[in-house]
Amino acid sequence: MDREKLAGAGRYVLAALRWAAVSLLTGTVCGLLGTAFHWAIDWVTEYRSAHMLIIWLLPMAGAVTLLLYRLCRVSFDAGTNLIITSVTTNEHIPVLLAPLITAGTLLSHLFGASVGREGAALQLGGSVGHNMGELLGFDEDDVRVMSMCGMAACFSAMFGTPVSAAVFVLEVICVGTFQYAALLPCVVSSCTAGWISRALGAKAMGYALPEMPAMDMGTVLRTTVLAVLVAALGIVLCIALHKAAELWAKLVGSPYLRIALGGLIMAALVSIFKLTDYAGAGAHMIERAIGGETEPWAFALKLVLTALCVGAGFKGGEIVPTLFIGATFGCTVGPLLGLGPGFAAAIAMTALFCSVVNCPIATIFLAAEMFGTTDLMLFALAIAVAFVMSGYFGLYNSQRFQFSKVKRRAYEKSIE
Repeated sequence: MDREKLAGAGRYVLAALRWAAVSLLTGTVCGLLGTAFHWAIDWVTEYRSAHMLIIWLLPMAGAVTLLLYRLCRVSFDAGTNLIITSVTTNEHIPVLLAPLITAGTLLSHLFGASVGREGAALQLGGSVGHNMGELLGFDEDDVRVMSMCGMAACFSAMFGTPVSAAVFVLEVICVGTFQYAALLPCVVSSCTAGWISRALGAKAMGYALPEMPAMDMGTVLRTTVLAVLVAALGIVLCIALHKAAELWAKLVGSPYLRIALGGLIMAALVSIFKLTDYAGAGAHMIERAIGGETEPWAFALKLVLTALCVGAGFKGGEIVPTLFIGATFGCTVGPLLGLGPGFAAAIAMTALFCSVVNCPIATIFLAAEMFGTTDLMLFALAIAVAFVMSGYFGLYNSQRFQFSKVKRRAYEKSIE
């Protein structure tokens, strides 16, 4: 018996060493790629901000993005949902998806589409990790873990939140289950990529947290009410993003015309109504909201413009716009509930993130990393409330719910 235990321990040590080495390699490759992409996004954003007239080229940018996918024979619908699906089914991820999503996201940001960048991070990392695993001759299970390593590493490099990046990837695949077999590889890859990103000077997505209110019953009740409202907003956001794509497909048959028309409408709205702050991801608006400054209609306008661009087919993602919407919503509604605008913005942006990705544990880590705090009681409360009250809605159609949110029982359900 002791000999069997020793042999088993030896296998665990060898497996840990093997995964540590492979994860370091994946984290290094994806860390360098993710950091380069981070810089590229910053550069195109600065260029667009200084030359806003180029937003009128957004229709062309969308058509070029679609043409690139067609020329490379990669489905234009191949996105984050494919990456998530590949982890559960081992569906092959085209090697060309990495450069295509990179080019498509850069074009979207350069010319002002209201999209984020996490989709690119997950797709770039997942594609690189998946194909590295196949190149190394790994079996199907290990290729899936490699995909997750790449996803965590690129997310970490681009956002500067290594712990939440690793936990997010472990949690997002199937709500209610945690991919423990991938814990060590994802943590090593994510932390490696995060260290490389910081060493090369990439700025992490972090904010100065306003003073936390006293932890009394009034604050708890106000925070709970805000979280319930945020959960409702999360449902609206998910419905808007999914229905916008369906509506575009119904109204405009040609995908080229669809994305070009969407770009033209976005360009016209931004130019006519001076909505330059709403072009691109709008990360600077998050900082303003946490500082207590926002227009009362900012969250609704960003939601509509993001649904417009994502529904039309522009590449990028929805997470940074989600944080924008949450922060500006909290900054607007918080004072009506008796909460400080900056504190409410911080609470609402994390709660909204949780309500649309259904990853409460990762979101708690995200709050800690973004705001540099260990005072997480009110954040945890808001995140938990938003998670339950948002039901079975989410951004990713390929995400599945393994267990009920309100009963301790198996509950197979897909995203609504």
